[in-house]
Amino acid sequence: MLVTYIEAIRQAMDEEMARDGNVLLMGEDVGVLGGAFKASAGLQEKHGVDRVVDMPISESLIVGAGVGLAIQGMRPILEMQFIDFIACGFDQIVNTAATLRYRHGGQTACPIVIRGPSGGGVHGGLYHSQNPEAWFCHVPGLKVVAPATAYDAKGLLKAAIRDDDPVIYFEHKFLYRRIKEEIPAEEYVVPIGKAALRKEGRDLTVITYSSPVHAVMKAARDMAAEVDIEVIDLRTLLPIDWATVMGSVRKTGKVLIVHEARLTGGIGGEVAARIARECFEDLDGPVMRLAARDVHTPFAPAMEEYVLPNQEKITEAIRKLAAY
Repeated sequence: MLVTYIEAIRQAMDEEMARDGNVLLMGEDVGVLGGAFKASAGLQEKHGVDRVVDMPISESLIVGAGVGLAIQGMRPILEMQFIDFIACGFDQIVNTAATLRYRHGGQTACPIVIRGPSGGGVHGGLYHSQNPEAWFCHVPGLKVVAPATAYDAKGLLKAAIRDDDPVIYFEHKFLYRRIKEEIPAEEYVVPIGKAALRKEGRDLTVITYSSPVHAVMKAARDMAAEVDIEVIDLRTLLPIDWATVMGSVRKTGKVLIVHEARLTGGIGGEVAARIARECFEDLDGPVMRLAARDVHTPFAPAMEEYVLPNQEKITEAIRKLAAY
């Protein structure tokens, strides 16, 4: 059955709530409305108001309440209506949830999932277009995932819900109803911490994640006659699957890192630094990065297109790297 990215997310929550009575969903408008994007449509009717809970407009409260419930043995899914507003719950995430296991010497856990729509391309402007994943990849105790496909959206969310550590789950809103694919009817889980080899190649490696995976794959197909591109979808940003990354770079000798988040301080900088250190003698060209410009995401469609990486920019970057 063909399933959209957002339906895969809804299925994952529904199935995990049915499987485990300790799983519950909390967030703004997740119950009666079924979520701003309908990710939780029908879940309150099926699982009850005690397990699909409409919360006040306070991300700090949502995360704080989730941490408290997790300590008591529950497994809360906490929805940020837009991931941009996760900043309002930042202290609860990095100073409470992320440190809980360490502070208690491993004697307790904090099995929460904080999920919400990220990313641009939908002309959402300043407060509805951000990609703040790098904020959290600096924090021990957290796990960070960013699926690009419907299959991974379901499998990674199920893995996140079952994980005993806090997981930040970035779902790209541009993909919600644009990505549709066949996913298994039977139970499956995508492991956290394992990258996906989307395409094998011999000439250069493109490392990416989330929405840009699709633009990179199209570029790889369109440019097949001039360059053989290997595509790595990180899927998990903390921890990164370094074995897959380094193995690909050592094979091709050239690497381009593509992400939609801003260039400065982005995940790509860490990936580039590690590659430069561990694969220096294998490289046949500079480690290149393509990301959003270091500005706020504008509302005007033409300006947003100028700021964000796109098909044309990816193709240009690949050609430049291949020419070394």
